Amino acid sequence: MTMLTCSYKYGHGYKDFSIDQERVLAEVKMAEMPPVEDLEGAILEAIQHPIASPALQNLVKPGQKITFICNDPTRVANSYAFMPILVDELNKLGIKDQDMRIVFALGTHRKMTREEMVKAVGENVAGRLQMYNSDCNAQEDFAYFGTTSFGTPVWINKLICDVDLVIMTGTIVHHFFSGFGGGRKAILPGVSAMETIRKNHSLMMDPNARLGKLHGNPVYEDQVEGVRLFAKEHQLFLFNPVLDAKKQFVKIFAGDWYQAHLEACKFVDKVYGVGVPEAADVVIASCGGYPKDINVYQLQKTMDNAWCAVKEGGVVIIIGECEEGSGSAALEKALQEHPSPDAIKAKLEKNFVIGAHKAFAITRLMKKAKFILVSALDKKIAKDLLFTAVDEVDEAIRLAEQQVGPDYKVILMPQGSLTVPLVKKS
Repeated sequence: MTMLTCSYKYGHGYKDFSIDQERVLAEVKMAEMPPVEDLEGAILEAIQHPIASPALQNLVKPGQKITFICNDPTRVANSYAFMPILVDELNKLGIKDQDMRIVFALGTHRKMTREEMVKAVGENVAGRLQMYNSDCNAQEDFAYFGTTSFGTPVWINKLICDVDLVIMTGTIVHHFFSGFGGGRKAILPGVSAMETIRKNHSLMMDPNARLGKLHGNPVYEDQVEGVRLFAKEHQLFLFNPVLDAKKQFVKIFAGDWYQAHLEACKFVDKVYGVGVPEAADVVIASCGGYPKDINVYQLQKTMDNAWCAVKEGGVVIIIGECEEGSGSAALEKALQEHPSPDAIKAKLEKNFVIGAHKAFAITRLMKKAKFILVSALDKKIAKDLLFTAVDEVDEAIRLAEQQVGPDYKVILMPQGSLTVPLVKKS
């Protein structure tokens, strides 16, 4: 027996475990892509030769006002690396620091502290530009732009409404119900009001709202419609880098907020989609450490990816610290009151609630496989969320073996929040 020793990211550290090499069907890793060596050169090339858009220097004039939309801490964006370059370039084009601002795309997430804002964009930029949270619950902060054909009222933060150009930043990975992140998501849900987000996210109940699917996905199409309503009166420019598992830049996409994003998604599929020979009895997946495993709310994305690789009746072991617990009181409350996948689904079909939607996202996966968390999550909360929670991976493997029997096969996913296993069709 040859044992394979693994060390997978967990919070700000690692969890170690061993597995019989002969059991391993595949270790799912991103395609090797050379990182961008000259970041400033790559950024300037992207904004000077954008996709389906005039170059940035042809969109702005001296004296104009600009708002950047940046990611909050639940998304790995490396904004601190590219924001100084973008701000300096706009200075050269005649835009003063006092005429630029940053709005953080919180969606329904908690407000950021000043320290978190500084960390996100870097001290240089934070000391030069005004920075704001988009608080979805402060209805007075939002302006109305109409209603989509899906019935979503489009309320957008006023801080991106009174400027000459909105630069939408953020990285792109697969998303479990809106297909892919990035692009239009900077605005909807990023800087939208609670009712806009709630109505849009209610479309996730549709079976076409799934990972890697854009066209025909009602969540995505509704988001695009909403941003188009806003874009009728406002000028937008997209800046979406793609990162690898080491959080290095591998490619930068810029230009038209819709077309450039579609091109980026094709690239993301090639980088993050990984073929595996067959589904496994047991999948062991790390979220990739902090912030991907900051709470259950974020960890759920790794669950979705791992779910793609597990057999019916199998076990998924998720390695995620969850230093901020579940990340949602609404998620906890929903499962305490409706402790089963079918009960949650019935509840949301009657009354869709943000936070509780994650309860549906989590529990729908549990109908296929058992999920074991290797986590610091409070054991009672874990039980309320229908997880089995343990402290070490080896303990989780022993529990998995009790479920699937001694002759099991394993798929390993050290980059679980990023990689999407594609099971080869027989």
